[in-house]
Amino acid sequence: MTASAHTADAIVIGGGLHGCSVALHLAKAGLRTIVVEKDHVGRHASGVNAGGVRRLGRALPEIPLAVAALERWHNIRDLVDDDCEFVGPGQVKIAEDEAGLVALRERRQAVVDYGFDHEEIIDQAELRELLPAVAPHCVGGMVVRGDGHAHPFRTVQAYKRKILSLGVRIIENAPVAALQRQQGTWRVQTGQGGVEAPVLVNCAGAWGGHIAAMLGDHAPVEAQALMLMITDRLQPFCKPVVGVQGRSLSLKQFDNGTALIGGAFRGKAEPDRNLTHLDPMGLAANALNAQAVFPNMRSARVVRCWAGIEGRMPDDIPVIGRSAAKDAYHAFGFSAHGFALSPIVGQIIADLVTKGESDLPIEAFDVGRFAPPAG
Repeated sequence: MTASAHTADAIVIGGGLHGCSVALHLAKAGLRTIVVEKDHVGRHASGVNAGGVRRLGRALPEIPLAVAALERWHNIRDLVDDDCEFVGPGQVKIAEDEAGLVALRERRQAVVDYGFDHEEIIDQAELRELLPAVAPHCVGGMVVRGDGHAHPFRTVQAYKRKILSLGVRIIENAPVAALQRQQGTWRVQTGQGGVEAPVLVNCAGAWGGHIAAMLGDHAPVEAQALMLMITDRLQPFCKPVVGVQGRSLSLKQFDNGTALIGGAFRGKAEPDRNLTHLDPMGLAANALNAQAVFPNMRSARVVRCWAGIEGRMPDDIPVIGRSAAKDAYHAFGFSAHGFALSPIVGQIIADLVTKGESDLPIEAFDVGRFAPPAG
């Protein structure tokens, strides 16, 4: 293959956080890399998510990845030359009653049986030490120390600057129209022309199932629009990131006093039109959940609401690994909790490409777990 602006050693489809991380790690491994993005880098969920960095509550197969990723988050400047506003005040899951506390103890035991001990049960007294503003009825909870959050938009832009500095070429406004493999080379036709490379990586997020189908893989991705809202400035009341057992809530307060509220309430996604639509009733229910555990939130005013498009898999864990097609790989479908994994997923894919294996267990994320529809 003759070297030119249209050829490389690897093509990454998708310029979100995971696509940029894959490109970064491939470039660090010495591969000339092209990123093709149908809109612009960080256009969808990568730049507008809640920014949680957690091991707390992870699906068991994700835990080894989350543990490895957290170590990188605590040294994120070494990776992308920016601190990404990462802080690690911990994450707490509140139990509002004894049944909730029992469920958290059972969860912790499952994690211990899996070989990890980062989730700790705390009683009511320690919960109040960590969260003095918590409602009186809350009886305890679970804490993971060292977990935290970062700034999504700043993070994806840091990745973009870093990969550009490493010589990665980014082609934006370039939706993929066709894929073809001939004589060991992937030819990708985009809205900005064609590019070629022997290696192809699908990091197309909510559109990852479409690219997977072009590669001969079945990946039933659902495009979703998880809603977030932010309040006006409040007196300091919450340092850790907070969730609640049995309620849909994720809450964090920033240094400027504003509070970010989320927690799996969905609007409507229109991926073909790049649109999301908010659900006022869902936003109201989310706000009520915040008020239930933090009474001071009753006086808060919501100043902005939004939702980004992201991909959810039926089993709520991502697709990471090889495609059925030769020299093609997947990293998509992170189901609303992929932000924290981005530093390690790029390394996993780069290791698969360059060494043929990963040091981390990724069998659970194989695309082959989804059977094609009958007939």
